[in-house]
Amino acid sequence: MAHAHRTRPVDVGAARPVGLRSGLGRHALLPLRLFLGATFLYAGLQKLTDRAFLSGGAKGSLSDLLRQVHDTAALPQLVELAQHSTVGFGYAVAGGEVLVGIGTLIGLLGRLAALGGALISLTLWLTVSWPSTPYYYGNDLAYLMAWTPLVLAGAPAFSLDAALANRRQRHGTQLYG
Repeated sequence: MAHAHRTRPVDVGAARPVGLRSGLGRHALLPLRLFLGATFLYAGLQKLTDRAFLSGGAKGSLSDLLRQVHDTAALPQLVELAQHSTVGFGYAVAGGEVLVGIGTLIGLLGRLAALGGALISLTLWLTVSWPSTPYYYGNDLAYLMAWTPLVLAGAPAFSLDAALANRRQRHGTQLYG
């Protein structure tokens, strides 16, 4: 008489590739976070310290750049909006890049920082790098795509978000005390 064998339910997590089980998958986004965070932090700081970029209309200024790209932008309305106050818009972009860079590097509000980076990249793609031919020469599109995994996954390792989530898990919803 054959014995009926009972089988245990299959743990779907156990069927993952070895790299993910060993913890390497948790760190897969770290190089992307470091690259994008450092790049955006550097770009923002460079804009803030470049006298020409934030000047009213000198060569190399944001105002000069906006005049050059107006007729070729996918959304010239965005260019016109920025042209109303180029210095204010320049500070906003530079400040946004600094905040996105810091948030991405330290992993604080990781998804929000990545969304900010994606929106900056999308805006630049639709204005400054739109006329690039072929399209893949426009680096802002590549940055937009690079932000997408971080928008979806956040900063799951080596981040303040992960540390805060771990603390909440250990101590409940109370963060301090």
